[in-house]
Amino acid sequence: MAAVPRTVARPSRRGLLRGGGALALTATGGALAGCAAGTTAGVDADGRVVLEIWHGQTDTAAAAIRRLVAEFERTHPHIRVDLGGGALSDAMLQKVTAALAAGAYPDIAYVFGSDLASVARSPQVVDLTAQMNSGPTPWRNYWAPAREAVTLNGRVRAAPAVVDSLAVVCNTRLFQEAGVPLPEPGWTWEEFVATARRLTDSAGGRFGTGWPGTGDEDTVWRLWPMIWDLGGEVISEDGRHIGFGDTGVRALEVVQALARDRSVYIDPKTGSEQLYQVFQSGRMAMVPTGPWQLPDIRQAGVEYHVAPLPSFSGRPVTISGPDTWTVFDNGSARVAAARTFVSWLTQPAQDVRWDVEAGSLPLSRRSQALPGWQHHAAETEGLSVFTRALESARVRPVHPAYPQISQALGQAIVGVLLGRNTPTQALRACAARADAALIIPR
Repeated sequence: MAAVPRTVARPSRRGLLRGGGALALTATGGALAGCAAGTTAGVDADGRVVLEIWHGQTDTAAAAIRRLVAEFERTHPHIRVDLGGGALSDAMLQKVTAALAAGAYPDIAYVFGSDLASVARSPQVVDLTAQMNSGPTPWRNYWAPAREAVTLNGRVRAAPAVVDSLAVVCNTRLFQEAGVPLPEPGWTWEEFVATARRLTDSAGGRFGTGWPGTGDEDTVWRLWPMIWDLGGEVISEDGRHIGFGDTGVRALEVVQALARDRSVYIDPKTGSEQLYQVFQSGRMAMVPTGPWQLPDIRQAGVEYHVAPLPSFSGRPVTISGPDTWTVFDNGSARVAAARTFVSWLTQPAQDVRWDVEAGSLPLSRRSQALPGWQHHAAETEGLSVFTRALESARVRPVHPAYPQISQALGQAIVGVLLGRNTPTQALRACAARADAALIIPR
């Protein structure tokens, strides 16, 4: 990425659920929303349709979206975009939930992919299936994670906003000083644990790796690639139980080994800022993270190497946490304008500008092929590793019960990290809580 600090929160930043629950709309809230959709004209004194967008970004990414909006308004003079209001991405679910209940919601909101199933229960969410299937970028040309993150029950309920992946960033100086070879594709989780152990210097305050320790989605989503690689699923085929009973235990055994070796820095604060500060200060050898972190790492002057995530099987596996532009119904004129905006924004030329400036990966292969992205990838060490990982990346299921499953697994991971529970004990408690959420009628 360009050497600018990344300031938007996600995995710790993107695609994450920040303590949210399922969306609950009362009958009164639904009626108010319907009334708003029928009576809001959304046309200013100059005859332009006015769109309200809650973009959820800060600093660098906010500046990028403002520049894109200015260009959109120049090329679409019949539409004006209002970027005021809304909330930061981490609080968007709660803000949108309250707005839908009050019947005063935006035309477009930046919604985490893990929250979309909850938000899409509202009848005010616009179905974008026909638009995305017939758009200027063929639907199949988007990366599979971007498509899957916005698809619910076979319908496209939002437009992809960003896509990313996880890999391991290594401090090359620490590896060289310890005489440890840098990891390459095909390495295993056993090798990851052993490498973290060799690169840990407790007396010198140096850790082999780090893991978020707050129990939120940042803690959780790093475990899913292990579970998938072992053959597990987030939800079982019958939809009434978790699908990672045995595989979850084995994945947690990796966490247990890191904790037992005292080779893992456990970040006690939400957002993983301390974890990344430890890495950037040269006191951590390896950090599983996404492409959004590369600008900060480069700015800190860290010489680094990017390796794909380890696996148990030797097959490439990672996770992607795409986010979405979700469109809401405020009447036909505003819906048409909102469709126009998200279609324009996700086209390759605009997508690449957003990716380069805000710190993401291209949404589609067409975006990836553009010279602007190719140049950016060539001058950014390790960025191609994250992009190649999209070929095998998976996403969390778009399911209303996912927040409860995540919360239960987050508690299990923290229990193992802190030595309070064995993997078996932690997974048993996780299953009890998560299975209870899955049997609740929705």
